[in-house]
Amino acid sequence: MQAFAIAASGIADASARFAASAERTARAPLADLAGESVERIQAETAFRANVSVLKTADAMYGSLLDILA
Repeated sequence: MQAFAIAASGIADASARFAASAERTARAPLADLAGESVERIQAETAFRANVSVLKTADAMYGSLLDILA
């Protein structure tokens, strides 16, 4: 189903955003510490939200299979 692909894409994007922010902070630790901290928190929240979507979609498919069995 599309939910799995969308959530997987969201997880990949959130991971990339987090890694990019961490890399920018490592290169210039004091350049924009507050902004990068906010970026990492947003990336973490997006990651958790997409994991929740995956779990919910998995549960829905499990219920559907139980109904059809």
